[in-house]
Amino acid sequence: MDNKFQQYAINDTLIAALNRNGFVQPTPIQEQVIPKALRGASIVGQSQTGSGKTLAFLLPIINNINVGEDTLQAVITAPSRELANQIYKTATELLGEDNPVRVGRFVGGTDKQKQLRKLENHAVHIAIGTPGRILDLLRNGALTGFTVKTFVVDEADMTLDMGFLNVVDQIAGTFPSELQMMVFSATIPQKLQPFLKKYMHNPLIIELKPKTVIADTVDNWVISTKGQDPNRIIYQLLTIGEPYLVLIFANTKERVDEIHAYLKAQGIKAAKIHGGVEPRERRRVMKAVAQQKFQFVVATDLAARGIDIEGVSHVINAEIPTDNEFFIHRVGRTGRNGMSGTAITLYKPGEEHKLAELEHMGIHFDPKAIVRGEIVPGREWNRRATRTKKNERLSGTIYGMLKKEQKKRKPGYKNKVRKAAEKEAWFNNRVEKRNERRNAKRKNKAKGLDKA
Repeated sequence: MDNKFQQYAINDTLIAALNRNGFVQPTPIQEQVIPKALRGASIVGQSQTGSGKTLAFLLPIINNINVGEDTLQAVITAPSRELANQIYKTATELLGEDNPVRVGRFVGGTDKQKQLRKLENHAVHIAIGTPGRILDLLRNGALTGFTVKTFVVDEADMTLDMGFLNVVDQIAGTFPSELQMMVFSATIPQKLQPFLKKYMHNPLIIELKPKTVIADTVDNWVISTKGQDPNRIIYQLLTIGEPYLVLIFANTKERVDEIHAYLKAQGIKAAKIHGGVEPRERRRVMKAVAQQKFQFVVATDLAARGIDIEGVSHVINAEIPTDNEFFIHRVGRTGRNGMSGTAITLYKPGEEHKLAELEHMGIHFDPKAIVRGEIVPGREWNRRATRTKKNERLSGTIYGMLKKEQKKRKPGYKNKVRKAAEKEAWFNNRVEKRNERRNAKRKNKAKGLDKA
């Protein structure tokens, strides 16, 4: 079968590497990016998680490296060690053993002195790493910024969220003004715009919006934890049926530790990955997961885009993420490359509005429940919406306050309105009961007069 990547005039060595790794058909983002990047265009690429962005920028970079120059020619930053390691792994798979292009991985939590000694003896053509370590090596001269021709910022929105954009800004400042820059991200937040305008002049904007927010091969379930232990529900989900590989996501390190400890107590062997785990241990765990030594992994959102494991059959959201975009990144770990997957989100009473926000983004939930060890259809989480609308039961004062606070869009406005409504309801209830008592007294008094 012909390899479709040949249409881009990529060298034979890379085509052979693509064939070895089973890459024969470009994804939509690769079709758009590769030919432009090969010609040196600066690009802002936006597409969903799992769309093939990594290969889209690695192929042109490796193809265009001048091996006759013993200099650093391309730098790629990623906001987490796991992401940088994944990009490095893909690059080494493309290069194989005989390719003269040299690539180096530079991430925090590794031996810096060892990296410095290696760079003294052999300069690398491509540097892949986390922003902090890359900047450190540029500042002390171990990496030469003035020779760089291409700079890639991968997962830019996550870079911004984790507070690394200022570091990336400083890295870009060490490179020549004539620079091919490529920025890739699942979303392009407004706060990222000043950075893009500072370093990119009329870049090519490539935006591929998915037909659906999450892959249509994913069954998206929601389960209420009302009156139940969420940890127990997670345990049941892991032991019902035969899941191949399950990623369980929680919002905090503490919650990950709690779930992991509970599963361990039940005899479940699970890995855990979060920012509090030592870098060496995280690498060991990631390697073990890749080798299929773990069937279950509990992780925070830091790892949501850092884990790129084939064959994830289930994603369990132990709690609804604080950022709606994280929901997409979590669920994007399953149902990839046309394969089927199942995403299960647990929610507590009072969190229905969070589900409503996700549905507003175009995400549809199928309610489920666990009954006698089986997963069965559950009650609609938004069934109350078919009754009298909540706002219709509010007084004019509270409804006006709701509209006013919504317009302001200040943090905590929902809680502010809710508390005001609860206070008004409490007051109205007191007044109603007092009137009932008064009416009862009047009736009793009237009965007494009638008897007299």
